[in-house]
Amino acid sequence: MNLYSTKHTVPEVDFRTALFQGLPSDNGLYMPDHIPVLPESFFQDLHKMPFTEQAFQMAHALIGDEIPAEDLREIITKAINFAAPVINVAEDRYCLELFHGPSLAFKDFGARFMAGVMSWYLKEAGEKIHILVATSGDTGSAVAQGFYNMPGIEVIILYPSGKVSLTQEKQLTTLGQNVTALEINGVFDDCQRLVKSAFLDEDLQRKINLSSANSINIARLIPQTFYYVHAYGQLKHIGRPMVFSVPSGNFGNLCGGIIAHKMGLPVERFIAATNVNDVVPEYLETGIFAPRPSVATISNAMDVGNPSNFPRILELWGGDIEKVREKVFGLSVSDEATEEAIKLLYNKHKYLACPHTAVAWLGLEAYFESTNSDALGIFLSTAHPSKFTDVIEPVIGQSVEIPERLQQIILRDKESVLMESDFGAFKEYLLSR
Repeated sequence: MNLYSTKHTVPEVDFRTALFQGLPSDNGLYMPDHIPVLPESFFQDLHKMPFTEQAFQMAHALIGDEIPAEDLREIITKAINFAAPVINVAEDRYCLELFHGPSLAFKDFGARFMAGVMSWYLKEAGEKIHILVATSGDTGSAVAQGFYNMPGIEVIILYPSGKVSLTQEKQLTTLGQNVTALEINGVFDDCQRLVKSAFLDEDLQRKINLSSANSINIARLIPQTFYYVHAYGQLKHIGRPMVFSVPSGNFGNLCGGIIAHKMGLPVERFIAATNVNDVVPEYLETGIFAPRPSVATISNAMDVGNPSNFPRILELWGGDIEKVREKVFGLSVSDEATEEAIKLLYNKHKYLACPHTAVAWLGLEAYFESTNSDALGIFLSTAHPSKFTDVIEPVIGQSVEIPERLQQIILRDKESVLMESDFGAFKEYLLSR
């Protein structure tokens, strides 16, 4: 597997280099030089395969022999040891639940796969690394859980102070050991800027072995292809086209679905459903990509004003906006509409959804209202509703049951390092470790 930069100004690298380097030196994003197309028989036989076998076939096709097949199979078996069920919510409407992993969020897929792959390489080489992660919510907790106590790996998580839910904050600030949380006085985009700046700082690169576990890392992106194929395998017996509505912030999740499509997965359309941080829906409508500071919403994991994965989506269609528009339908929704969707799903369909999941539902409904499609609609549920009780309970007028493992985390003491969004201070902190 060779990978190139989306800015096309630096040489291609192998998978191991892209994994540990995170970002190319030209500040682009790594992309596979070739997207393999799986045989039609693979998609026909999906229902006969366990989820881990489906995932292995896809990962092996992408990565090739850089990791021996049996080692890769073992990594995936350990990492993807939880379900991703498709739930029938309403007529022709299905929810793909991605929150059954240890941190109760879809980020577990990417974080656990990446931790397994990194651990395999580090064990082979006897090296140590520092992982830098910017999070707007669930990435941090998933990475913290996925890399917790991994030998040779130190994890530093940056999150915006006061802009993640209490539960999310506790999940990433209470582990300790090899996991440190930096509470940044700013917004998510500031956290992301600090991480990107660190990777582009040659002085830091010489002194510290840095890597990233954000969705900008190719190893986070690969496992995000798995569950689209798994959902298709669960529903293909119905014999209808399928539409996927993806709650979108940094756009890694949608990018994973598009790569799965490029690998042969039949998909009628993808829906990029955002909150009022609508840079991509605006781009699809106007052709103008205009990043701006993010706005805080109740679907906080999607509060991204400059979605870093979107260049990958453009790259998959050669930068042709018309081709993107043919396959991606964009929609943004307000907090008020999100709350109404939570209420409707709960009262009418007896389904309890987190705010991000509700945004995806609204995207699906908007798509079918504007088309004559007879497809099955699949909306992605990216987090367990118990992580957003402060939003959900006032809306539905009921208490939300919190899983025992989450209750225990909430009771722990928070440990974080408060820091301004200044790169000089951040660099000094890294060098002091």
